[in-house]
Amino acid sequence: MKKILLTALLAITTALISEGQIVNGVPWFDNNGKIVNAHGACIVKDGSRYYLFGEWKSDSTNAFPGFACYSSSDLVSWRFERVVLKQQKSGLMGPNRVGERVKVMRCPATGEYVMLMHSDNMQYSDPHTCYATCKTIDGDYTFRGPVLYNGDPIRRWDIGTFQDSDGRGYLLVHHGLIYELSSDYHSAVRLLPKIEGVGESPAMFKKGGIYYLLTSHLTSWEKNDNYYFTSKSMEGPWTRHGTFCPEGSLTFNSQCTFVFPQLCGDADVPMYMGDRWSYPRQASAATYVWLPMQTDSVSLSISEYLPCWSPIEKPLLNSRTKGDKVEYDFDGSRVAVLGKMTPHGGYAHISIVRHDGDTIRSSLVDFYCRYASEGIRFVTPPLPKSRYKLIVEVAGEHPKWADKRKNDYGSDDDYVIVSRFLTYLPTSQE
Repeated sequence: MKKILLTALLAITTALISEGQIVNGVPWFDNNGKIVNAHGACIVKDGSRYYLFGEWKSDSTNAFPGFACYSSSDLVSWRFERVVLKQQKSGLMGPNRVGERVKVMRCPATGEYVMLMHSDNMQYSDPHTCYATCKTIDGDYTFRGPVLYNGDPIRRWDIGTFQDSDGRGYLLVHHGLIYELSSDYHSAVRLLPKIEGVGESPAMFKKGGIYYLLTSHLTSWEKNDNYYFTSKSMEGPWTRHGTFCPEGSLTFNSQCTFVFPQLCGDADVPMYMGDRWSYPRQASAATYVWLPMQTDSVSLSISEYLPCWSPIEKPLLNSRTKGDKVEYDFDGSRVAVLGKMTPHGGYAHISIVRHDGDTIRSSLVDFYCRYASEGIRFVTPPLPKSRYKLIVEVAGEHPKWADKRKNDYGSDDDYVIVSRFLTYLPTSQE
């Protein structure tokens, strides 16, 4: 029985991976068949493409070899563009220097692309925040030197960036310091009040008028339980919260590097981007963990680890209207319904209809969950070889209940979200 279940699960997983899925924790390969090498990364959407910038690591040394740029139309299949900032002949990004945490923003005032980074010596005792610029997003960036504040270099290590809705750019550094950048993003013009309790690898996004700041404990290359802060203003006050992944999961064995603020096709869903460092074999063995995040007021969570998922897939059904439905024709193989449970989810009627019109099975499936969760919602039983139609229909009702104190719980709407149907052939043992 265990072998049968494992075979079925492997078949479903194979189908998932084969159709435009981000697959977490494994090497990704670019258009040249080489491992995607872009750590401590960020993503910039420019036109219809996504551009991934990251550390172009080596397996032999931690010295800076360059920053890489990849592009994609779907966040899954990546094309290697070039090493956009190469090792310099000398200076802060020259030989025997460290280059990390590369971040790129397009400056709205100038139209220029500005790259910020952490520069250091091999002993991590000479930190500088530096910048480079380019007129095109994937061109050769020109190194400009250190970022200055009040005429002095910013001598910090782990960095992040944040671009607010008004176009203002911010430099985030370890231990809770935030600098507002000048209008051209070339220097810092203001130091905001320090946020106490922040660690390293800062990442920030904004949703619903709330600023979220993610950070990591200081454990070198080792994973840890990352945590977060919230505020209604960049000026603060900031409130420290706990972990945004299940405690003890070590942020699903990763360290935050960036939050891509909005996924296409699933409005306002921020995407967590984390690194699974593998020092010293960073180029060949380090991998990535990218996951959708759920927010509710000041609550932030990644409720479950998804080995693979679709970041920009348009749902087959996303409706709250009773009677709306989606249909799928199949043969006698088994079918899985993939969908999303949300705080607004309701019930769906799922029916299996034979080719002669007889309904042979009907089930009610719950699409409600307090925390959004995407996965398999229904799997058909083994069926005799024939022609069938699977129908998923919005029931127009949702789970709702109250406790003894008259506190209401459950969903607040009737939404049914179906992402896709997957078929897999039954094994000979079934």
